Amino acid sequence: MADTVTGPAKAPAAVRHAEEVMGTVFSFDVRGGDPAAVRAALAEAVAGLHRADAVFSTYRADSEVSRLARGELSVAGCAPEVAEVLELAAEAERLSEGWFSTRYQGSLDPTGIVKGWAAERAARTVRAVEGVHGVSVNGGGDVQLLGAPEPHRAWRVGVADPLRPGGLAAVVSAAGAAELAVATSGTAERGAHIVDPRTGRPAVTDLVAVTVVGPELTWADCWATAAFAMGSRAALAWLESLPGVEALLITAGDEVRCTAGLPPRLA
Repeated sequence: MADTVTGPAKAPAAVRHAEEVMGTVFSFDVRGGDPAAVRAALAEAVAGLHRADAVFSTYRADSEVSRLARGELSVAGCAPEVAEVLELAAEAERLSEGWFSTRYQGSLDPTGIVKGWAAERAARTVRAVEGVHGVSVNGGGDVQLLGAPEPHRAWRVGVADPLRPGGLAAVVSAAGAAELAVATSGTAERGAHIVDPRTGRPAVTDLVAVTVVGPELTWADCWATAAFAMGSRAALAWLESLPGVEALLITAGDEVRCTAGLPPRLA
């Protein structure tokens, strides 16, 4: 969960909001800007999250993605967001050499990219308000940070320790970054839910959690999912090859591994 480093200076006004959608809670923390304008932007951002749920949910038989999967709609007949998300997912599949995929056993399921994409889009909607200088959007533990909460202070994100409930494995600082995203994939919260695209079955891996840090949550979310399915050895080498991306990997044997550039990002 994101928080701020407190100090003696008076903190700017904050507008906060929590919304249940997509089977989780999205928490907003917005600093600066006219509160009325911020609340209007928050309403727009929240409406966008609900729209994304209605369009992309694989649990709704009437969603556009469900109808697309059944052949009742073409991509051209769907909302423009569908083509956008599928193009992003295709790029993620290419860059991950197939470890990220929207198709399992022949069924279309883009939910592995939708939450991060939707949270990032919501954060940018609010950040566009005049005078807003800091935005944190936490979607079920995956966080998009824009700007800063106050002058000379940085957003921080605690990374839960998957082997020690209630503990932290690390704290990531956004100091010096205009944009920072933190996404985690693992088994601690939802069990073995990450699928190996090659088999269509739960991934067999030595990892219990992968946390990816990068500028954009859309990609950080994809990379965390793909890396988890790869296993620690292949994942670490692959993540090191991605520009602007750092990562923390924790194995079932309680080994902690990280990319070379991660330590300067830790608070």
